[in-house]
Amino acid sequence: MCGRFTLSQTIEALAQNFDVKRLPEVEPQYNIAPTQMVLAVLYNSETKEREFQQLYWGLIPSWAKDREIGSKLINARAETIAEKPAFRSAFKHRRCLIVADGFYEWKQQASKKQPFYFCLQDKQPFGFAGLWEQWKPSEKEQIASCTILTTQPNELVQAFHTRMPVILKPQDYDLWLAPQLQTPETLQPLLNPYPAISMTAYPVSPMVNNPKNNSRECIMPILESGE
Repeated sequence: MCGRFTLSQTIEALAQNFDVKRLPEVEPQYNIAPTQMVLAVLYNSETKEREFQQLYWGLIPSWAKDREIGSKLINARAETIAEKPAFRSAFKHRRCLIVADGFYEWKQQASKKQPFYFCLQDKQPFGFAGLWEQWKPSEKEQIASCTILTTQPNELVQAFHTRMPVILKPQDYDLWLAPQLQTPETLQPLLNPYPAISMTAYPVSPMVNNPKNNSRECIMPILESGE
């Protein structure tokens, strides 16, 4: 699964990496947790361009009675999104990239769980495969929310968890965002585990266990003994 991630790149670096022209104001985030706002890339069919948008992390289906369901839908299994009622419409019509540059997983060590930080070898930002949805609880209010897709773990992540977030390759961004593509046969092949050889992982401070901690210290490597 994916329950915490980071985004510490400059907005200029993100704009270049994701080919987006209009730049929002963003602060470095070292411990993003569910129900917080996250930065996403959407395709605007009117302007024919990609754009950044802030989304609530935890997908709220359009038919939901209240927003509480979002906290249970922070992730979606890539293998079943075409059939699940909460995701199938968004899978066809509202796909996005959730912008990140790393994520956390925990490993049981003796009597404690040690957090590890996962990122790309080249430290570049990347896009999680995501879905987004509009929920309108009233005439005056609407919430744009999202979920991160997960898949089978690669060789690096499998020692920590049975799932990992889908990290899309830059050459696949256009296909994933293309509104005219709606069939599982076209989209499912994009949702594979990211190559382990292109990733790295290392232990970090338990301070990431508390989502209130949001500083660069969260991603600084430590010895596994904690020394």
